Amino acid sequence: MYPAHDNPPSAAARRIIREYFFLAGLYTLSAALIWGVNTLFLLDAGLNILEVFIANAAFTGGMVVFEIPTGVLADTRGRRVSFLLSVAILGVTTVAYVMVAYLDGGLVPFILVSIVMGLGFTFYSGAVEAWLVDALRAAAFKGPLDSIFARGSMITGAAMLVGTVSGGLLGTVDLALPYLVRAAMLIAVFAAAYIGMHDLGFVPRTMQLRNLHREMMHVGRESIAYGWQAPSMRLLILVSLFHLGFLNWAWHAWQPYFLDLLGRDAVWVAGLIAALISLSMIAGNAMVEWIGRFCGRRTTLFVGGSVALTAGAVGVGLVGSFWWAVGLFLVVTFAMGVMGPAKQAYMHEIIPSEQRATVVSFNSLFGNAGGVGSQAGLGYLARVRSLADGYVVGGLATLAVLPLLLLLRARNDRADFIVGRECGTQSPSAGQGLPEAGFVDAVKRQPWPRS
Repeated sequence: MYPAHDNPPSAAARRIIREYFFLAGLYTLSAALIWGVNTLFLLDAGLNILEVFIANAAFTGGMVVFEIPTGVLADTRGRRVSFLLSVAILGVTTVAYVMVAYLDGGLVPFILVSIVMGLGFTFYSGAVEAWLVDALRAAAFKGPLDSIFARGSMITGAAMLVGTVSGGLLGTVDLALPYLVRAAMLIAVFAAAYIGMHDLGFVPRTMQLRNLHREMMHVGRESIAYGWQAPSMRLLILVSLFHLGFLNWAWHAWQPYFLDLLGRDAVWVAGLIAALISLSMIAGNAMVEWIGRFCGRRTTLFVGGSVALTAGAVGVGLVGSFWWAVGLFLVVTFAMGVMGPAKQAYMHEIIPSEQRATVVSFNSLFGNAGGVGSQAGLGYLARVRSLADGYVVGGLATLAVLPLLLLLRARNDRADFIVGRECGTQSPSAGQGLPEAGFVDAVKRQPWPRS
């Protein structure tokens, strides 16, 4: 269950890893119940395809707006509080989605609820990863993080598999049913986190409402300092802008697009495809540790995965065949499954503990900002042209990450190197959580006020 390395995890570290796997898996299982049918649900509620993308863009826009404020809470009151708020808000807004559809509310209420739902997810983004890494450091864990993130992604991928298939089957009965079951399951997630999740290696501090603006300014400065102004983090953030920006649109677009190619309005097929997507991402996650035995650099994974992602995305729009389009989209999600854990590990190796949740949220902010732009732009293109054209144009846009990745590789960061058993490469920073040489010390010497 645990990655093999020279320093096996202690009993305390094993407990932390198990708790991370359990919470992330249960949260994803609950959330995924609607992922395979959400676009179909909105279309059934009376929205047209452009309005669906507008509602989804509002959700992503909510994540952009609230990333920094929720990062403040996670880095002050603690990661546990942030996670509990995420679960509570997600449960309430899930029920609200059903109510809006039941009342034939139309686009504007869906936009408002989507924005608040985006708030719920921002309380999750960054907080759980930061909780895991800080707790492992407190437990004197010295191993590489790649394998833990990869196995965590495999668990959440399996949870997504079960959730999306179940959601598709429930949606065959009634498209509102996956939403109601999701809300009920989130109650169980809240209870499990309340009992089992405690901040370790991080000391919460009091934040008064009147000081919120000062904290936000402080977090904003640190996001810029440890995120945008750190050269390697800036490159990784820009990669997220293009990759996650396109995938935010592509995920919502495949449901009507693939059913149109199939020529059947079968909700269960959407659930099956979502299950295949989960399996492809699990397969990509499973390859991370194996590839790491032969490849000593994370940027090698990034470049190879990015080429596969671009080729697959463009192919989805060009082939005009249901089976070929599904297969090529699975190439896209497989590539993301390979790149995701390696990117998480790279980021956490160069982010200091005190700013961990903040900078991860800052990275998510850019990915979501790209999602707002892609869903508006590609959504309009899909409305006036076709969904197929959206995949071609969006896929070609992801070519922009290749020069960014080559620049990242040229920096020769310590975080770029992983353990390569066959090629003889040993990471000089594995498990140390070291930032870029000299950069963090220089930032800490800046005369900025500390709230």
